[in-house]
Amino acid sequence: MRRLRAEGLYGPRFRDVLPAFLGVVVFVCAVVAALTAGYHAVGIVAPVAGSVFLALLLLAGIRRGRPGARRRLGYYTADELLELDTQELALAVARMLRRDGWRVRLLPAPDRPRLCARDAAGHRLDVAFRPVAEPLPDEDLPHPHPHRGRQESPLRLVVHRGVFTARDIRWARREQTIRLLDGSALRRWAAGTRLNDLLS
Repeated sequence: MRRLRAEGLYGPRFRDVLPAFLGVVVFVCAVVAALTAGYHAVGIVAPVAGSVFLALLLLAGIRRGRPGARRRLGYYTADELLELDTQELALAVARMLRRDGWRVRLLPAPDRPRLCARDAAGHRLDVAFRPVAEPLPDEDLPHPHPHRGRQESPLRLVVHRGVFTARDIRWARREQTIRLLDGSALRRWAAGTRLNDLLS
């Protein structure tokens, strides 16, 4: 058994799981006590409603904890972000924008996917994915067609999993409508921070 534990092939000892076990016991006892007190106070409605609420809470936790469901809701771990190719990163950013309340349209392209998004206030956002922020001479704008209504220029967001160079940062500062989102900000956004908080 010692050899298996040294190789990491044997499970934890009882003393390793004892704090978690005690926490579960205390939680279950507290829930039973609360349901019993509710039953004595208002009748059968309290334990039934409490049990349904706990079951829904448990189902939501399990569903959100599953990697596929979590990613569909727009939450990614740092390791998951590193495994994505450019197209998958564009899909992940689209999901994160939807999570923050944006309506998103994905413009797929083999090498340069783009996103167009609009929030409830009517603000527009164009998202580009590339390692170099400054546009290349042959790169077209994400919105070649004119927009109806207000003609204000959209905010352009450049997403990069790495670190932007000083040249990229100078270029973004010259342009009033450009924002850069580097790897650390992208990881915070994927963990649940809202985009508006990151850009502010």
